[in-house]
Amino acid sequence: MKTVSRQGWVQRHIKDQYVQKAQQDGFRSRAAYKLMAIDERDQLLRPGMRVLDLGAAPGSWSQYAIAKLGDSGKLLAVDLLPMDPLPGVEIIQGDFAEQTVLTGILNFFQAGKVDLVLSDMAPNLSGIATVDQAKSLYLLELALDCATLLLAPDGKYLFKIFQGAGFEGMIKQLRSCFKRVVIRKPKASRAKSKEVYVLASGLIEK
Repeated sequence: MKTVSRQGWVQRHIKDQYVQKAQQDGFRSRAAYKLMAIDERDQLLRPGMRVLDLGAAPGSWSQYAIAKLGDSGKLLAVDLLPMDPLPGVEIIQGDFAEQTVLTGILNFFQAGKVDLVLSDMAPNLSGIATVDQAKSLYLLELALDCATLLLAPDGKYLFKIFQGAGFEGMIKQLRSCFKRVVIRKPKASRAKSKEVYVLASGLIEK
């Protein structure tokens, strides 16, 4: 049964219009079109920005972002997994929650504040919904700590979250940290998927 289910997923993936478009446009994954749609709506990226991409591999968000930043921008991609080099993008392989990696991030931005933190990451899934949701929320807690530490007062934080247990609590927590919190569901995000993207901006001073 699992083999049949897997074969069905592979066939749907191959026929997916965004998978085909990513191959045509040279993006590493279809996820690029999720960021593209949100950027077009919310004007996230502009030349000269300082951007941190958490959980960046395989790199399609970094690909899209660096093209918008131009030569004057700075983009750092961080992931536990190895990521093939991208022109203009600095890459750190490691856990952003570890002090050595955080030090590397601070050094890259020369202890300056970041304009935008991106995160399309998700934990390794077990297939057990409650376990996977708990792991996802824990990862988001760590990413939120990182974002609030690094972001400039007028900076923005865009991340993926799965609807389910703990979702409303995370949104409430974000609203205690940011002045504006909105939810986005780009067309490239599969309709059946529980994933949505949250854009938070305007850090609240504490």
